[in-house]
Amino acid sequence: MRVITGSARGRRLREPEGKDIRPTTDQVKEAMFNIVQFDVEGRRVLDLFGGTGQLGIEAASRAAAEVVIVDSDSRAIKLIRENAAYCKLDIKAVQSDALNYLSGGGSFDLVLIDPPYDSTLAEEALKILKEFDILTEGGIIICETRSETVLPELGGAYVKGREYRYGKVKLTVYTKESKEDDDGNLSGEL
Repeated sequence: MRVITGSARGRRLREPEGKDIRPTTDQVKEAMFNIVQFDVEGRRVLDLFGGTGQLGIEAASRAAAEVVIVDSDSRAIKLIRENAAYCKLDIKAVQSDALNYLSGGGSFDLVLIDPPYDSTLAEEALKILKEFDILTEGGIIICETRSETVLPELGGAYVKGREYRYGKVKLTVYTKESKEDDDGNLSGEL
């Protein structure tokens, strides 16, 4: 497990002992960040179900403005903080249930969801993300799941986009569309 690019490029991250945490493979992580390569720098990033913290650390290495990594396990939070310190990156590691964290407010430009595969946590996180509407307009969500997992359409401004398969792993991309005003112009446009 290594940081692919940016200020911490090439740094090897510590991996967890035991099998409680399943780190994203370098191939899948590289594919994920290729999808959002122009949508990280200067953005607020949320890494849910952080594990080792490698997704959030990769975002911080790529000059994200702020990175919040959430995990419920105190050992994971300790490992995340150690990996971030080793890479000399400023991240915020939060010990919390990921689903509860989503209801706490705040807004993010990029949300990375990588829960334990044999759970319904990805679906639950997507539902809560939409309910509490913490994704900024034009924001992106990427979910990592088993390739056979079917994630829901969210509706409204949340649009399910492409799915990318890498062996037994699938990345599903969602975006939040900009709202139109009464004249049919997208907000933020002149």
